Amino acid sequence: MTRILVDLLFHTGRKGGMESYVRELYPRLGELRPDLELVGLASTELVEAGAPWFPGELVASGRSGEDRVAWARGELLDVARRAARLDADLVHAPANLGPIRTRTPMVLTVHDLLPFRHPEYVPGPYAPVLRWMIRGAARAARRVLTVSDATAGDLTALFGVDRTRIDVVPLASGAPVGEGGRAADTARSDDLVLAIGNRMPHKNFVALLEAVALLPVERRPRVVVTGSHDDDPLAPEVRRLGLEDRVRLERWVSADELERLYAEAALFAFPTRFEGFGLPLIESMARGVPVVASDLPVLREVGGEAARWVDPDDRAGLARAIDALLGDRAERERMSRAGLARAAGFSWERTARGTLDSFERALAG
Repeated sequence: MTRILVDLLFHTGRKGGMESYVRELYPRLGELRPDLELVGLASTELVEAGAPWFPGELVASGRSGEDRVAWARGELLDVARRAARLDADLVHAPANLGPIRTRTPMVLTVHDLLPFRHPEYVPGPYAPVLRWMIRGAARAARRVLTVSDATAGDLTALFGVDRTRIDVVPLASGAPVGEGGRAADTARSDDLVLAIGNRMPHKNFVALLEAVALLPVERRPRVVVTGSHDDDPLAPEVRRLGLEDRVRLERWVSADELERLYAEAALFAFPTRFEGFGLPLIESMARGVPVVASDLPVLREVGGEAARWVDPDDRAGLARAIDALLGDRAERERMSRAGLARAAGFSWERTARGTLDSFERALAG
C-alpha cells in the first residue's frame, strides 16, 4: 500500500483558496484510490477543528499555522522527518511551501508566485524567508503541480524548473454547475455586487469601492465584500467614500452563508491585480453569477469569453461595466448561461485524476 504524508501545516480555516483546494481534492482522491494510505501532518488549528473531509489519519504537528515562525520551522524541519519516521512513499505539500531537503519524493503544489512577481504586496522581514522557502521547495520537489499555464511559466522563468517536471492541473468549483449549486430559498437580486477575498493589497478592493463611488447615488449597487479577519482595512475606505449605506464588509462566512450570497448576487466583481488561478471566478460562474473581472492572462485562461473584462486600474471602466450590467438583465442572463457552460469544463474529479497522475510520475522517479 502506498503511504502519502500530506503537509497540512498551513490549514487554519483562514487561508481561503488553498484550503478549498485540499478540502475538495482529498475526498476525491480517497474515492478514486481507496488503496492509498493518507496521513495528514496537521496544524494545531486543524487538529482542534477536525477534518471530516480528510480520508485518512491526522497526526498532530504541535505547530500553529497562524504563527509564521512555527509554520516555517515545521516546513523546514518536521515534514521530512515525519515522512522518514512513517516510512512514507511520497510527500504532498499542497500549499506552496514544503521541505527544502527531503529523502522522500515530494510533489509540491504551487498556486501562485505572488512574492516574486509582486514583492510590494508581501512586505516585511518575513518576505525574503518566504521567497527562499518557496524556491527551495520547488527545486527539491520531484514533481511540481500547478493550477495554470501562467504559473507554470513563472516556475520556469523564475526558478529554472524544467517544464517536464511540471504538471498543470486546473482547479474547479466546489458546487454543482447550475441551479443545483444555488441556495434554493434565495431570490436573485438586481443590485447586489459580491466580492470575496482576503485584504491583501493585490485583491484591489479599494478600486471596487472607488468605482462604486463614481456612480450616481441613485444607481449605486449594494456591495458585500467577504473575507476579512480582525480590523477590516476597507472600513476607513468605506467611510472616506461615503458608502456606509451601500457596502457591507464581512469576515470569512460559513459555506451556507456564502451560498446564500452567491444565490442573491446580481454580479460578482473580481478586481484583482494578480492570481495564480482565480478560483472565485469559476465558483461564481458555476452558480450562474455573471462576472466582471480584471483582464489578466491567467483569468482569461480560466474564464474565456464568459466574463466581462476590465483594466484593474481603470476605476471609471469598472464603474461603467458594473452599471451597464446591472441595468441589463438580458445581458446578465446571457453571461450567466455562458459562465455555466464555461464552468462545466472544470471538475474536481479531473483535478483529482491529474493529481494522481502526478503522484505516479513522482513515485516512478
